[in-house]
Amino acid sequence: MVGFLLALLLSGCGGGDDVQTGDLHGTIVDPPFQVAADDLHDTDGNDYSLADSTDKRLTLVFFGYTHCPDICQVVMSTLASAMTRLDDADREQVDVVFVTTDPARDDEATLRDYLDRIDPTFVGLTGPLPTIIEVGNQLAVAVEHGEKLPSGGYDVTHGTSVLGIDSDDEVPIVWTQGTSATQFAADVHQLLDR
Repeated sequence: MVGFLLALLLSGCGGGDDVQTGDLHGTIVDPPFQVAADDLHDTDGNDYSLADSTDKRLTLVFFGYTHCPDICQVVMSTLASAMTRLDDADREQVDVVFVTTDPARDDEATLRDYLDRIDPTFVGLTGPLPTIIEVGNQLAVAVEHGEKLPSGGYDVTHGTSVLGIDSDDEVPIVWTQGTSATQFAADVHQLLDR
């Protein structure tokens, strides 16, 4: 089971199928990942820890980058659509956080501009690459500097899962990149209803 879960979480930009567990569309993590208190910083330059600064009942976290050619935009747009499907009571209990895996290009202003086009309420985080890698590793999300492209730019290899952090600073559930907005919204509602 651990090998399967790690393979699921460490898959790079590419295909993936929804994995259903029970009546949820996400995969239950048992035991849950513990979220460490490492400090990153948000788009206002304030310290932000995925453990200490997440005060909602559920925080959905995705590691990606603004120059990502495919998966990141799709996943973030899906999360934005999912948030519109929640009623006001549920929406007030959920944050969505985007952690850049490319801090060399994704400074605070770049992140804020990117997220404002998707959903202005989403939180963007950056910081030193070693810290981002460490935070990702603690949550079984791989982050690696990719190969140089013929255009002169480069890709960044990163996990494509969305992690659900609960109010106990644990990750009891993850979703694959193929999860639909409807499925995210249904799972979020169900998790908040427990």
